[in-house]
Amino acid sequence: MLIRLVMAEDDFLIREGVRELISSLEDVEVVGICADMDELVEAVEREKPDVVLTDIRMPPTKTDEGVRAAERFRDTAPGTAVLILSQYDEPEYALALLERGAQGRGYLLKQRVADLDQLAGAIREVVRGGSVIDPLIVEGLVAARSRADSPLDHLSAREREVLSEMAQGKSNAGIAAALTLTERAIERHINSIFSKLGLAAEPDVHRRVKAVLLFLSESPGR
Repeated sequence: MLIRLVMAEDDFLIREGVRELISSLEDVEVVGICADMDELVEAVEREKPDVVLTDIRMPPTKTDEGVRAAERFRDTAPGTAVLILSQYDEPEYALALLERGAQGRGYLLKQRVADLDQLAGAIREVVRGGSVIDPLIVEGLVAARSRADSPLDHLSAREREVLSEMAQGKSNAGIAAALTLTERAIERHINSIFSKLGLAAEPDVHRRVKAVLLFLSESPGR
């Protein structure tokens, strides 16, 4: 399958360098190049790409345009995956990106561009509906936790199954259907997961994101 990609990056040298790298991939076609958020929105509406590869800070405000565009596309282009390339290793950006689910979303640091195989793998993964989070971001979120005594070790086998489905961006209804359980049972499992991971004091949406990131940090191939 040929992956149609729109790229957004305001730095000309970085934009051209990444475009050249991606153009060398046989299964990826660059169908749009953008320098700011407005151009990105227009390109996605026009091209309906499979994936957007975007910087996190672009004109007009150079703050969090990439994250805001990804949020917008959940409603206006739900079939379009988003992979953010950023020089910022601040976990808050990743949390904002995944706030409404991890499915089809990724966050990599720009230093990973030097590894074309890794970049290509991330593009393909988010297009498949998976999620990719840079290991340095995950490390920042779990640095205070002892890996010898991981909170995930306290989860039951069923709770790990539920968390795995959450990591795919599924709603409670979707998890219930996948595991042949009732939504009420899923709610009980999720509340137990939050409690065991020490996430009971925050709003549900943020607890879901943090639980997923903890899961991804210890999952093979992430």
